[in-house]
Amino acid sequence: MRILVHCIASLVFCAALPAAPAQNDPAFHFHFDNKPGQYEVGLKVIDQYDRSRTFDLESDAPGGPNAIKGDRPLQTLVWYPADSTSGLAMTYGDYGTLIKTETSFTSPIDRGKPQSFVDTYMHGTTEINAWAHRDATMAPGHFPVVIYAPSLNAPSTENIELCEYLASAGFVVIASPSMGASSRNMTVDVSGANAESRDISFLLDFAASLPEADTSKVAAIGYSWGGMSALFAAARDKRIGALISLDGSFRYSPGTAEEAGDVHPDRLTIPLLVFSRAEETLETWDSMRKDKTQCGCAPNVLNEWTHGDLLHVQLLAISHIQFSSLYQRSERFRQEASRFTPADYSLQDGAVSYSWMARYTLEFLNAYLKKQESAVLFLKRTPTENGVLRHLMAVTFHQASAHLQ
Repeated sequence: MRILVHCIASLVFCAALPAAPAQNDPAFHFHFDNKPGQYEVGLKVIDQYDRSRTFDLESDAPGGPNAIKGDRPLQTLVWYPADSTSGLAMTYGDYGTLIKTETSFTSPIDRGKPQSFVDTYMHGTTEINAWAHRDATMAPGHFPVVIYAPSLNAPSTENIELCEYLASAGFVVIASPSMGASSRNMTVDVSGANAESRDISFLLDFAASLPEADTSKVAAIGYSWGGMSALFAAARDKRIGALISLDGSFRYSPGTAEEAGDVHPDRLTIPLLVFSRAEETLETWDSMRKDKTQCGCAPNVLNEWTHGDLLHVQLLAISHIQFSSLYQRSERFRQEASRFTPADYSLQDGAVSYSWMARYTLEFLNAYLKKQESAVLFLKRTPTENGVLRHLMAVTFHQASAHLQ
């Protein structure tokens, strides 16, 4: 068994375990501090199929699910710059209802563990207003495209604030759920990463059909296991011109990338922005390792990334789960606060860090996709020069060496 593969699954689903005694923080309420950009935000939900792949559609018949083969369903969420607030104003509850129709489209059904996990984090947040308006009129223009790849088994809605924020700043952001090769259940292996990687390319094909989407300027963002899938996609799909990792799994399981066979970080020339959390100790990783005979012998992806610019942002005040706004804004998150706060940081420090993560993401996209000089200058400044509170963030930048011939 590859080192750390099981650790990734544990990190993603640790919060789904029964609650351990923890210090509550009832005064904390997650707030996204960033101001919207120049556009209103629209949202479209497109039900479509990848007919080149089969999928096990489970019925919710009494006595247990029955496998029904069909085409791969991809419920596609598109956030985009809008020129008005026409259409239904979205709440987080409206986003939550989409999870029940991820694979069935027309009739809500229960898919079990992935949905129940998310549902526990929706309580108390459903009436909160989001920025987006359903089916609002798209603003005129030609906008760069961002494909968002969710974490293990997660829905497209795990980072609503980030996706809406980027759309308000002039990007078309597209996402579909994290699903395995042939069923709703994602697997932590090359097959699973391949499946989500193909979804990313499918969504790029779809983006090409949108008149307002500029598919000559494309970035992929992946959170956790979605970071592994986004890396796979960037290695294979030359339309992807920039990559962003939200504590992506390729840092913790480089052997999975090596096993893919055709994913070579040392050959990629695109820019990479990596966010990482407060690091666990080596002893913590060792305790989670299933196979004590294995060593971390696969090449480190970041060390291998020499032919593309690399910006590494360490967010020192947050744990892995706090890279998702869905989880941070929940009542359950406040109740289990001590699980998620590194060292002496507070949950508020984590919320502030999330907002800065979104800001650095935007500036990276503005710098590399829109070629904005002001964004380049932002990335070159120190965090404190950009207004970040001391001790929340550490940034390192490695400029690309000469490109491969």
